[in-house]
Amino acid sequence: MVMAMLSMAACAIPAGAATALKSAASCQASQASGTDADPAPLLYAERPEALQWADDLAARRDLERQWLRQIIGQARFLPAVQRLMQPPPAADRASKNWHLYRSRFITPVRIRAGLRFWQAQRSALARAEREYGVPAEIIVGIIGVETLYGQQQGRWRVLDALATLAFDFPAAHPRAQERTEFFRRELEQFLGLAQRSGMDPTEPCGSYAGAMGLGQFMPSSWVRYAVDFDGDGRIDLFNDPADAIGSVAHYLRGHGWTPGMATHFGVHFDTARLQLAPLLAPDILPTFSAADMQAQGAMPDAAGAQHAGPLALVELHNGGAAPSYIAGTENFYAITRYNRSSYYALAVIELGRAVAMARAAQATR
Repeated sequence: MVMAMLSMAACAIPAGAATALKSAASCQASQASGTDADPAPLLYAERPEALQWADDLAARRDLERQWLRQIIGQARFLPAVQRLMQPPPAADRASKNWHLYRSRFITPVRIRAGLRFWQAQRSALARAEREYGVPAEIIVGIIGVETLYGQQQGRWRVLDALATLAFDFPAAHPRAQERTEFFRRELEQFLGLAQRSGMDPTEPCGSYAGAMGLGQFMPSSWVRYAVDFDGDGRIDLFNDPADAIGSVAHYLRGHGWTPGMATHFGVHFDTARLQLAPLLAPDILPTFSAADMQAQGAMPDAAGAQHAGPLALVELHNGGAAPSYIAGTENFYAITRYNRSSYYALAVIELGRAVAMARAAQATR
């Protein structure tokens, strides 16, 4: 799910490209209240502060006031979305398990779906690799992890999800203020996009955080990075795989992807010299040269030792077993700009690699 906080001023619809935001399937009726067990939904028409926000937005962005008030008034508070945004219990955070996480995504079902997707979209994937320098297997990995190649694009009405998180983000969350501001910006981007494109903002479905389409773009990412990759005059990330492929590649290139660079290297420890805490302090941000890492007892493999750019020592917990470690490059970090998790990034890489290997094996039969 794309969650990067992007500059609002830098966002613009590509010239000459209309935008298709209607999802392939209607949102499930039960999502009107979040779950079947929830009571009748509260409409934001009943919330003066939400309507005042609409008035302020209309003045700030020169949008039609009554249209905005009408749309915000139709948005529904979803208790289930609010619950899903609560931080996980401390026990859950402490029991991270890379091997379990990996097993959810590197599956025969997902690999077979990836093979079909790559075969059907091989021309678009090859062109995206040429134009943006992002390997086809990374794009395939992202779309596979995000939505199983479009099969699981989300069942929440985007307007409701964004309004819930913009006006009722859980107050107990440690970053409640920051996240409230983020989702208000995303709601603003979504409504501006709808107004410019003539789309009905009550129709699109997506994730409980408001991410949409095959690649699960947040509205600000759609506005800034979505491209009409097949040149049909419209951007459709829900139903047009070529547009989704080009947009994912554009997003990664825009977040620092360097063509030809590896994503990560193997690493082992010289326990006599190991200074683990300083090495892990920057988390996934590439900070150390290969020589710096070696001096502190983390020894990249032969290819990693020759890497010219900065590296990060990435730790992946395995429940009660020993953690796994890799040396992540700036390209590994670029994937985490899509979803800020080292577990996510490595799952994307390994799914894409598994599909590529299955594709190569298929070609030799």
